[in-house]
Amino acid sequence: MDPLLCQVWALQLLVAVPMDATTSGTPSIQYHNLTEQAITAIVAVPVSTFQRNQRHCFGDSTPGEFPLAANPSIVLHVLTACNLDPQDLAKLEASNLCFSFSSCWFFLLLELIATCSFFRQPANFSPDYELSISELAALDMCQKRAIFKPMTTEERQDFKQRCGGSWKLVLRFLLAGEACCRREKSQAIAGPGHSIAVTSNGVAYSFGSNSSGQLGHGATEEEWRPRPIRSLQGIRIIQAAAGPGRTMLISDAGKVYAFGKDSFGEAEYGVQGTKLVTTPQLVESLKNIFVVQAAIGNFFTAVLSREGRVYTFSWGSDGKLGHQTEPNDVEPHPLLGALENIPVVQIAAGYCYLLALACQPSGMSVYSVGCGLGGKLGHGSRTDEKYPRLIEQFQLLNLQPVVVAAGAWHAAVVGRDGRVCTWGWGRYGCLGHGNEECESVPKVVDALNKVKAVHVATGDYTTFVVSDEGDVYSFGCGESASLGHNAAADGQGNRHVNVLSPELVTSLKEVNERVVQISLTNSIYWNAHTFALTESGKLYAFGAGDKGQLGIELVNNQTERGKPERVDVDLS
Repeated sequence: MDPLLCQVWALQLLVAVPMDATTSGTPSIQYHNLTEQAITAIVAVPVSTFQRNQRHCFGDSTPGEFPLAANPSIVLHVLTACNLDPQDLAKLEASNLCFSFSSCWFFLLLELIATCSFFRQPANFSPDYELSISELAALDMCQKRAIFKPMTTEERQDFKQRCGGSWKLVLRFLLAGEACCRREKSQAIAGPGHSIAVTSNGVAYSFGSNSSGQLGHGATEEEWRPRPIRSLQGIRIIQAAAGPGRTMLISDAGKVYAFGKDSFGEAEYGVQGTKLVTTPQLVESLKNIFVVQAAIGNFFTAVLSREGRVYTFSWGSDGKLGHQTEPNDVEPHPLLGALENIPVVQIAAGYCYLLALACQPSGMSVYSVGCGLGGKLGHGSRTDEKYPRLIEQFQLLNLQPVVVAAGAWHAAVVGRDGRVCTWGWGRYGCLGHGNEECESVPKVVDALNKVKAVHVATGDYTTFVVSDEGDVYSFGCGESASLGHNAAADGQGNRHVNVLSPELVTSLKEVNERVVQISLTNSIYWNAHTFALTESGKLYAFGAGDKGQLGIELVNNQTERGKPERVDVDLS
C-alpha cells in the first residue's frame, strides 16, 4: 500500500469522518485540551481539513481522549498495515508528544488521539497478552518476512533475546538485512568470469565461463545468454554468491546449494577442489543452519545465519579466522570473539579478509577480521586480526553504517545519512579521495558530499555508488571499461582511464530508469564486468565479456562492451 494513501486511510479510520475537500489554506484541527496554535505551529505544510465528531468517553477515559481501550485492534491494524519504521514504533511509547517521526503529521495525530501510556501498556492480545500495541505491531511485521515465518516459538524467543529483548529490535534487524542484501528481491552478481541473476520470484539464471561447472547446467560449456538453472525449478532463491569457478545459491528455506569447484577455501588459482560439481548440490554441512547470505573470499567462504551468526570455511591455518582448519575443510566453524553474542545483518568478503555489519540496540557497527595489508581492516594499522575487531572510526565520524562492501584490497560503507566512507589500498583512485594514497581508517568521500548514497559496491580497485535518486557514480581502475565512463557513440572511446574522484556514469542516465543495485567483479585475476539493475527489473551490463559473462553476444572479435547494454532477461 502506498504510504501516503495508507496514512490518509488510517486517519479516516481513526477520526471516522470524511475529508472536507471544499476548504483551502492551512487547516484548523481542533481537539479538546489542545490549542489550535500548537497544531499549526508544528504542521508546516497545508493539508486537507479534518472535522472531528464528538466522541463519548468510556471507562476511565478523560474528556478529549479517544476511547482506544474499547477497541485497540483498530490501532494495531493501522500500525501494522502501514509498515511503520521500528524507531517510530519505539517513539510512540517514549513520550507524550514527539514530533520527530518519519511521517510527522500522521504520528502527531496518533499521539493526540492516544497518550503514550496507551502504547506502553499491555494490549491483552495473543500470542503474548503482556505485549504493548507497538510490540505487537512489530511482531506482526516480523511475521511477514520469509525467513521469520518458519521459526518455532522457542526459536523466535531466542532470536528476540539475541537482538536485545524487543520485537521492535528484531524488526530493525530484519529490515536492515533486507535493505543491504536485497533479500527476497531481484539481484545480479558479476562474478569472476561468470554471472548469476535472480528474479524477484526466486528464479536463478547463470551465464559466462563454465570451465568448472559453475553455471550449474550439468556441463562445462560457456553460455553467452542468461539460462535458467532447471534443476532448481520449484526452489525459490533469495541470495547468490559467485567466486572463482564456484557458485552458491541460498533458498528461502535457508538451504545452500553449491556447484563448480568442490572447495570452500581454494585460492583463485590453486590445487584444491579438483572435483567438479556441474549441478547444484545441497551443502550437507549447513543443513542444520538456516543461512540467509554467503560471501566467497580468497582462501575462505563465509555464511550468515538467520539469527545473525557468522560461520567460516577453511583459511584456518595459523588460526587466521580464529580457528584451525585445513584448506579443503567442508565443515562450518562459528566466527569466535566479539561477534559471538552480537547479531550480524550483512557480511562482505575480500582478499583474505571479512567485514561484518552488526546490529545492536545501541546502533549499527562494523567489525573486520583477517589480513590487514593496505590498511583494509580499518583500524589505523596494517596488522592482521585473528578475531573480529570493531572499527571505531565510525563513532568518531558520528556515522551509522547501513551497507558494507569489501573489495579485493579496499572497503566502503554507506551511512544512514547518505555519506560514503572508503579505506584500504588507494591504488588507481579506488577510494575516491583524488589520489592513490592508502587510508588505514574509514574516511568520508568529500566529493560526494552533495549526494545521498543508498548503495555501494566494490571490486578490484574499483568502487560504485548509487544515490537515492538512482544516479550512479564510479571511480578507480578503468581497465576493461568496467567504470562505464568515456564511452563514445561507437562504444570504442577512451574508456580505460583511471578515475581518482567520483564521476557520474552518464551512460547509465541514458537508460532513463532509476538504478537500485550495482554489482562488479571482485577478483584480482579476472577482467572486470559490471551490472546495473533498475527499479523495474531491467539489467544492463558493461565491461569485459570475453567468456559471455555480460549475457550479451559480442561480435567482430570484441572482448568488452564500454556502454551499458540491456541483457535479455527480465528480473522483475
